[in-house]
Amino acid sequence: MTRLVPMSSVDAAWLGMEDPTNLMMVTGVLALDGKVDIKRLRTLLDTRLAPFGRFHQRVARPRMRGGMLHWQDDSQFDIDNHVSHIALPPPGGEKALRELVSELMSTPLDTTKPLWHVHLVDGYAHGSVVLARIHHSIADGIALVRVMLSLTDATPTPKPAKRKVESTNHAGPLDWLPGLLDNPARLADLARLGVQGAYRLGRMVVLPPDPPTAFKGELGRRKRAAWSAPLPLEDFRAVGKAFGATVNDVLVATATGALRRYLENRGEPTKGVAIRASVPVNLRPLEQAHKMGNSFGLVFLTLPIGISDPVKRLRSIKKEMDELKRSPEALMAFAVLNVMGYTPVAVEKAGLRFFGSKATAVLTNVPGPRESLYLAGRKLDSVMFWVPQSGHLGLGISILSY
Repeated sequence: MTRLVPMSSVDAAWLGMEDPTNLMMVTGVLALDGKVDIKRLRTLLDTRLAPFGRFHQRVARPRMRGGMLHWQDDSQFDIDNHVSHIALPPPGGEKALRELVSELMSTPLDTTKPLWHVHLVDGYAHGSVVLARIHHSIADGIALVRVMLSLTDATPTPKPAKRKVESTNHAGPLDWLPGLLDNPARLADLARLGVQGAYRLGRMVVLPPDPPTAFKGELGRRKRAAWSAPLPLEDFRAVGKAFGATVNDVLVATATGALRRYLENRGEPTKGVAIRASVPVNLRPLEQAHKMGNSFGLVFLTLPIGISDPVKRLRSIKKEMDELKRSPEALMAFAVLNVMGYTPVAVEKAGLRFFGSKATAVLTNVPGPRESLYLAGRKLDSVMFWVPQSGHLGLGISILSY
């Protein structure tokens, strides 16, 4: 008999957010400096993902309405069902890759199998691309970056496979407080939840809907992937140091400026315009980054598109970011997700629509590796990823440093 592991209510909430117009997948692209052999990649995935048991488990739905979801070991697991080999149409290049990423991020995963798939793509520049699609119910961005890093090496020579890692995230009445009792630094957050938490939750509820802009509209099933050229991290560090801001503050201010420019190029008004982004906040201690499951809260961050001066824009964002860091809003959002995971899907979707109306975009920044890495013997040239947008949001902005 195959093993059943109760799904945490937060992971169940992310599974319940699945919608034909917003698939709850994290999509990642790893561009390599040479061609990768499909057999070598398949063997690498089979051995390196084995320590993360969740990649061998499928979703087991209850026979009775209202029953608990479980992760179930897939007795029919076959790595060939999760690895595909395709080639970009000639002449290949960035446009063809964008079209492929857009198509695949619009294609649902097979729910009868573990919720992930990797595509080896040939015909891009001078090397291969590894394109991974992983359902958000398996893990959050921090954990998935660690998973992807487990596939890489510091040198072209492969390292031995890792030992088995327990990836359970059992459901329970206190599963919305991950690591709080083991992390004294989080106890202050717990103490503030009583008063400040109620205030912040009330603030989230009474926020007015975001204003209509070109970034909001009726959602379709087809998604469009895009990316910028890489930007030097040292430039962001220098700007942050000059203005007493963090690298993240500068990145968010830069993204806000790009959104302003987009509206201006469309001839749309920007004076006084401000939109909100739903920003994930990691609640997982770094030493637990390898564990599967979702352990983050969400905060609403105002993006002051109407501020034309880049310095004033940066200071405005830094001020609000500092305030959000001191508040328990992320913990309260995590608690709300925990409750939503226990509710019927119809109730959950209604809650998503309500909170989703208060934002325009999802914006996330995940720290990546600080040194050069190799995958299947090939140097990793670049890493990109796209997060799903819940609550009928149509715009996602993902930032990763490498």
